[in-house]
Amino acid sequence: MTVTSMISGNEAVQRTYPPPRAVVSWIFFDWAAQPYFTLIMTFVFAPYFAAHVEPDPASGQALWGFATAAAGIVIAVLSPVLGAIADATGRRKPWIAAFGAMLVVGSALMWIGRPHAPELITPLLIAYVIATIGVEFATVFNNAMMPTLVPPERIGRLSGTGWATGYIGGILSLILVLGFLAANPDSGRTLFGLKPLFGLDPVSHQGDRISGPLTGIWFVVFVLPMFLFTPDYPARHRLGPALRKGVAELKETLRTLPQQRAIALFLIANMIYTDGLVSLFAFGGIYAAGTFGWNTIQIGTFGIILAIAGAFGGWIGGKLDDALGPKTVITGSMTLLLAAIVGILSVSRHSILFIPVGPPEPGGALFASAPERAYLLLGCVIGTCGAPLQAASRSLLIRMAPRERIAQYFGLFALTGKVTSFIGPLLIGIVTAATASQKAGMAVLVMFFAAGLALLARVNPASPSRPSA
Repeated sequence: MTVTSMISGNEAVQRTYPPPRAVVSWIFFDWAAQPYFTLIMTFVFAPYFAAHVEPDPASGQALWGFATAAAGIVIAVLSPVLGAIADATGRRKPWIAAFGAMLVVGSALMWIGRPHAPELITPLLIAYVIATIGVEFATVFNNAMMPTLVPPERIGRLSGTGWATGYIGGILSLILVLGFLAANPDSGRTLFGLKPLFGLDPVSHQGDRISGPLTGIWFVVFVLPMFLFTPDYPARHRLGPALRKGVAELKETLRTLPQQRAIALFLIANMIYTDGLVSLFAFGGIYAAGTFGWNTIQIGTFGIILAIAGAFGGWIGGKLDDALGPKTVITGSMTLLLAAIVGILSVSRHSILFIPVGPPEPGGALFASAPERAYLLLGCVIGTCGAPLQAASRSLLIRMAPRERIAQYFGLFALTGKVTSFIGPLLIGIVTAATASQKAGMAVLVMFFAAGLALLARVNPASPSRPSA
């Protein structure tokens, strides 16, 4: 255990922090959870569902949006209550274990999703909702452990390193699926030119479907160091008293939140731009599949490149967070994301910036056409900016929120990240279904980042109100 001096107001306070092994073990939670977002939500299973389980990509994108919205509503309603209860009990790990189990079970059920089996659409979407609720709630309680691990001046680096490590985990999981498990149905070969391991059938897309069980196994294996080596908060109250105390404290926090202008504005801004970011990641692979006709290997390769960009972005973003402050990192990331979205909307199979270009050559190399390369470049900008945006957001909250109610505030953080998170997917689903155009559906994301930027400009993180417990 190490003792580190930190500043609270104008006083130097001595606090004890755990050894590096505990911090590294905590970081591995991001590594353990990231394949869910990479394999299932973005680059493998979601595009597979839209392209092969549903009759056409537009209707698949719409249904996936509705399911994402349903999960978001549940998370929005329950996250602040559960965060308040966790603060009252003092424990974090039991909650992570319970919701991690939901992630594992829901992910494993993705295996049943045979192509062209409409009777499986509803069970698959239910499994997706269960797993999404699990991973998001587990993340809430994992984030709440951060203030006990490092001094405040290192929070940005810790958060950024966690996100970067998570992206590296996502890269490796994608390489595993694309290189050894998922094969092109036409050639029967994986990205590495191999036959799929375990005799997985390319025609029935077993390589795509195995991403679900693999995500569950990956989480169980790599979350273990956190449970073994990262200290938890000490227990304070049993569940019954904690429920009453937590709900009472949450009511008090919500009552006084309007007087905490900086935190309130930040939470509203986070509500808006997180909705846009989640929707962007959730539909990026589906949009690419519909626009360019990419298969799993092409989308997955695109995902690997984006994840590499994200790992770099998370790492450098953490350093910039400590050096320049999290608000600066968030603002810069959102500005670039907004520009990238506008750019993507100007790219089609046969045009860049709405200017017609030559069609791709039949049988050409991977990403051989100019529009595909433009989409890839813009995707790298999104990958590079997405990680620091998320990492700096959680570090900004830690710098502003009262330490003794940190899980509760992360519950509110998740609330603002989810209370309207169904609106983005829902709007994408509605607009896509109404227009039969994926581009029109994705265009709604512009307003989320523009509004988030406008609100964030009014946040003054240097002087937040910090009510006592």
